Amino acid sequence: MTIWKKSVSLQAIAATLTNTAVSHLGIEITDVGEDSLTGRMPVDARTKQPFGLLHGGCSVVLAETLGSMGAYYAAPEGHHAVGLDINANHLRAVTKGFVTGMARPIHIGRTTHVWQIDIRDDAGRLVCVSRLTMAILAG
Repeated sequence: MTIWKKSVSLQAIAATLTNTAVSHLGIEITDVGEDSLTGRMPVDARTKQPFGLLHGGCSVVLAETLGSMGAYYAAPEGHHAVGLDINANHLRAVTKGFVTGMARPIHIGRTTHVWQIDIRDDAGRLVCVSRLTMAILAG
């Protein structure tokens, strides 16, 4: 059973990301599952820190993008989602390729959502785990 309360598609999501920080970093949403949202981000000059590693802040941007989009589409029509809190644990360095994040809800309530976002490297190794709390607001 799907968690989505609004009509969601890869095309609709892609249209909202144009000319944003998300598109600047090369983030793209790659899959909408029944209870998950998946996206990827390149590890390149846009997303590396000065020592050649994936910047932790960019991992957080990927996590917040996936969780925020998930919360928006899982909220009722006429509601939007805004971030309250995010944390991230950086577990492994990445120097090339892509990282892929998958967001799944831990809690979908009337006024708050909590999302777990796991980010993996091209070999499937866990790079970052993040938890995002969203406020669900009418209007």
